[in-house]
Amino acid sequence: MSLLEVNNLHAYYGKAHILQGVDLNLEDNQIISLLGRNGVGRTTTLKALMGLVVPEKGAVRLNGMDIFGKKPHEIAQAGLGYVPENRDIFPTLTVHQNLILGLKSMKNQGRWSIEELADFFPLLRERMESKGSTLSGGEQQMLTICRSLLGDPRVILIDEPSEGLAPMIVEKLVELILEIKQRGIAVLLVEQKLTIALDISEKIYVMGHGKIVWEGTPDELRANDEVRQEWLEV
Repeated sequence: MSLLEVNNLHAYYGKAHILQGVDLNLEDNQIISLLGRNGVGRTTTLKALMGLVVPEKGAVRLNGMDIFGKKPHEIAQAGLGYVPENRDIFPTLTVHQNLILGLKSMKNQGRWSIEELADFFPLLRERMESKGSTLSGGEQQMLTICRSLLGDPRVILIDEPSEGLAPMIVEKLVELILEIKQRGIAVLLVEQKLTIALDISEKIYVMGHGKIVWEGTPDELRANDEVRQEWLEV
C-alpha cells in the first residue's frame, strides 16, 4: 500500500473538465515531481487532493484512510500539508503569529519546532515580529513552507516553490525539501524548473491534458527526448 494513492481523479471548474482521470502513487520518504506545461492541471491536482477543489470522481487514500471529498481541515488533520503557489500568508499578522497558526497541537510537538525552522532560515528569525505584508517573496515562501511543516504532515504538497526567487533562496529551499524527506515526510512537488525536479526526485510524473501521460525515473526522463519535447518544452 502506498502512502498516498490517487486513482482516476476527475475535477471541474464549472463546465471545464480539468482533471480527466489522474493516477499517481507516493511512497514513504519519497520525493516525486509532477511536471507539465502551464494549464495542464498540476495545481488543480494539488488543490483537489487538499479539498480546495471538490473532485467529482475518483479515489484518494492517505496512509490507508479515504480522504476523497473531505473538507480541507479534515484532510490536513489526516496528515496532508499544502504549500500553495500564491503562499497565502496572513499579511496583517507577524511571522511568529503566522507560524503559530500552523501548529497541529500547542501541547505535542511534531517533527519540527519553530526554533528549528528559525535556525534553518535565519532570515525568518530576524523577521519574527515583522508583519507578513513586509516580507519579500523569498521570505514569504520560507514562511509558508515552515507553517505547513508545523502541522506535522505525513505528506506535503508543494506548488512551484522556486518561482520568482533568487538563486540563493532557491538553493536553501532545495536543502529544506531534502531535509523534509530525511525527517520522514513524503513530498509531492510541482516545479517548473526541470533541473530541480530531476535532481531531487525519485520519480517523475508528466501531465498533459488533465491526466498523467508519462511516469518514470529522472534518468529515464533525461534520456527521453520525445517526452520532453512533446510535453515539457516550450
